[in-house]
Amino acid sequence: MDKAHDIQKVEFVGTTMLLHVDGKKYEIDIAKWSGRLAMATQDQRERFELSPAGYGLHWPDVDEDLSIDDLIGVKHSSPAAETTT
Repeated sequence: MDKAHDIQKVEFVGTTMLLHVDGKKYEIDIAKWSGRLAMATQDQRERFELSPAGYGLHWPDVDEDLSIDDLIGVKHSSPAAETTT
């Protein structure tokens, strides 16, 4: 299975998520994306899971999911939407 993104590192400094993905670094203000993550403890923020297909991040402690595409402003087509002829 090809991954949508190559996520190298995810770290937090205060309410800023530093996302290293596809060879680039993004600084994301999590308060703009998720009230749950903004209110979470540092430990809760650091316990996340990557989706197997590389499309998203999941924080089980706060029941939050975020799309990598949305966070970095790109659009991938869904594998389910692709058809073969």
